[in-house]
Amino acid sequence: MATAIEDMLDAYPAALGGMDRDKLIRCIEECIACAQACTACADACLAEEAVADLTRCIRTGADCADICRTTATVLSRRTGYDATITRAILLACATVCEVCGDECANHADQHDHCRVCADVCRRCEQACNDLLTSLG
Repeated sequence: MATAIEDMLDAYPAALGGMDRDKLIRCIEECIACAQACTACADACLAEEAVADLTRCIRTGADCADICRTTATVLSRRTGYDATITRAILLACATVCEVCGDECANHADQHDHCRVCADVCRRCEQACNDLLTSLG
């Protein structure tokens, strides 16, 4: 069963600018999933008793969610494609996912939401790097 992302890319009336379709789809999907996981993790951190110990995790998660959401949006726009912008946003997204994944991993043994978020961040980081590498 095709996803909405696949359906929209298939419906786009022009070529994808030589971009690997499967890597593009995976990256958009992972960015959306990561934005959701980071938002939920930051919110869960706010509900923890030792919230003051999680300040960096909350901030990093919020930043990661914003950048992942923006990356998915930019990647979904195909008209007037600019490889320079795509490279820059993919690099930024992979970087923030690495930082957020590391921060959440620091708390993963104490908080399941941080463990889940760290895993999702790693998948998004990999998807961004895979798409970035395929751009040449």
